Amino acid sequence: MGKKYDLSAPMSEVSFRCTAKGCRHTFDAEPGRVEDAPELEHHPFAYFAPCPLCGEEAPQVWWQKNLMKGHAMATGPRTPEGLAVARKNLEGHPTPEEALRTRFNAMKHGLNARTATYFPAKPDRYDFCAACDEDRAYCAKQPACVRKTELFMLHHAAFEQRNPKHLMGIYADLQAAVFAVVQQIMQTILADGVKIEQPEYYTDKEGRLIVAEYFDEDGNRRIIRNIQAHPLFRPLGEMLSRANLTLSDMGMTAKVVEDEEEAMGKLDSERAQREDILAFNLRQVEALENLHKSISASRLEKERDPVLIEYRETNQDG
Repeated sequence: MGKKYDLSAPMSEVSFRCTAKGCRHTFDAEPGRVEDAPELEHHPFAYFAPCPLCGEEAPQVWWQKNLMKGHAMATGPRTPEGLAVARKNLEGHPTPEEALRTRFNAMKHGLNARTATYFPAKPDRYDFCAACDEDRAYCAKQPACVRKTELFMLHHAAFEQRNPKHLMGIYADLQAAVFAVVQQIMQTILADGVKIEQPEYYTDKEGRLIVAEYFDEDGNRRIIRNIQAHPLFRPLGEMLSRANLTLSDMGMTAKVVEDEEEAMGKLDSERAQREDILAFNLRQVEALENLHKSISASRLEKERDPVLIEYRETNQDG
């Protein structure tokens, strides 16, 4: 979006994106229909055009409308003083942190090639494309799947900076998805039952399939059945253990609770022992202080002893 556009008048060429299910084609064309849109103060016009692929009427693409609004609302310094202030504000940039962040722009080009090895750009040809809202025309022009390239970049950034916080959002979504699968497995088991019964069978010499059966004591024919636990029990247990969702992982087993209570008791006894030691130390300090006072009082009492005074006087006379 450049300044060559006059936003006060309708445009002669607009970018459109088809919203029909299964199409989502992006194209540039002359508007087939222009409506007044007074709620858009920056450019009060709404554009529509027929899609060249499916024929459905497509609205103007959202990103072009945002660019037009940003261009119309953009402000900045125009006077020499204002430009000088803006230049001064740019001094010292990019900071080391900003440089560390922006250098991954160059990494994207190399990662596109790596990602293309596993996920080349094939819009609507992967299973996960059905839930992707990326522009199909833009994705088709890229060497690799846009979303998978972003995933590669996040992991490389996390390892480059040794900061796992870059991956917290991804793994939070993954953990939620795993828990959703666990719930679906449990619902399937509850719906089917915890056991699966299948009739036993064998093949005779002529290759015919024969169901195994017998006659009970009343002469009724009974089919021999093989009873097994639901086959989803095993993957359910594996997913619970790998996702750290077991009772022991959450500290909810009887043994864990018992061990915690026992540990708490040990802590209480250790705390009481520490309190006893502290009290003993305080008593020792108090005794030392009293001893100092006793020694001072004893010395003072000795100086006042009349026998000692008389003895000192006698010696001085002699």
